[in-house]
Amino acid sequence: MAKNNLTTITRFVLMGFNDLPKWEVPLFLVFLSFYLVTILGNLGMIILIQVDVQLHTPMYFFLSHLSVLDACYTSVITPQILATLAKDRLMISYGQCAAQFFFFTICAATECFLLSVMAYDRYVAISNPLLYTVAMSPRRCWCLVAGAYGGGLFGAILRTTCTFSLIFCENNQINFFFCDLPPLLKLACSDTTNVEIIIVFFGNFVILANALVILISYLLIIKAVMRMKSSGGRVKTFSTCVSHLTAVALFFGTLIFMYIRSSSGKSLEEDKVVSVFYTVVIPMLNPLIYSLRNKDVKAAFRKATGRFQVSQILHN
Repeated sequence: MAKNNLTTITRFVLMGFNDLPKWEVPLFLVFLSFYLVTILGNLGMIILIQVDVQLHTPMYFFLSHLSVLDACYTSVITPQILATLAKDRLMISYGQCAAQFFFFTICAATECFLLSVMAYDRYVAISNPLLYTVAMSPRRCWCLVAGAYGGGLFGAILRTTCTFSLIFCENNQINFFFCDLPPLLKLACSDTTNVEIIIVFFGNFVILANALVILISYLLIIKAVMRMKSSGGRVKTFSTCVSHLTAVALFFGTLIFMYIRSSSGKSLEEDKVVSVFYTVVIPMLNPLIYSLRNKDVKAAFRKATGRFQVSQILHN
């Protein structure tokens, strides 16, 4: 009977926000505006870093990859949210669900690794500024980025393989707006104990290990800053870390709340709210966080807009 039921589950139905029918149009407009701002902001950051030679440093090299991840991250999720809101619910195939789960996981895991790489970069820049460009050579930067993507890829393969090795039968309605782990586990007909142990262990390891790297990096940064004689120099030096600290607090805070906190008392409604925050809101906020508090980015933006205005005047 399990085999017969398994053959019938070739599609899943994403229920989205069907419990809020009166809010579907306002939510559609809100998510659409968020998506447009996210894509424009992250693409703008990538282009700005590429065209301005002053931003051709390791710090902005890593930031450009963070923008790439955020643009991909939100593009995996937000269009599907818009589709569920437009149609009240959305039917997707088993393969589409697995693909979305895979790409969502690789983006999230890679961002964890990349944020810890960026913390290490800040430590090297502050602790030994004279040898910073030597220590963070282009080769080393590419190796660190490749390691982040490699870690994300391994995590995505492991998580996707384990999740979709489960048997799904009878109920195919996912009470969520994308194929995430908690709602999929609720639909599984087979025993999920071993799968949960593997996925939870690896997920917690990735989050906590990278959080530990970031914590150690900032403890060493604080130690290096406290050695500085000038109080003004301390403030100026540490201010270069504020944007990264804000991004880390937002991203890791929501991941810990979503995946590491106790499962007792958790509800899918809470998970929906938290998931919206880290899949839609954070990718939109990151380019704003790094641009509004960064003098180099603001200077590069003014220079780029100035060139555009001059070219428009000459063209006219």
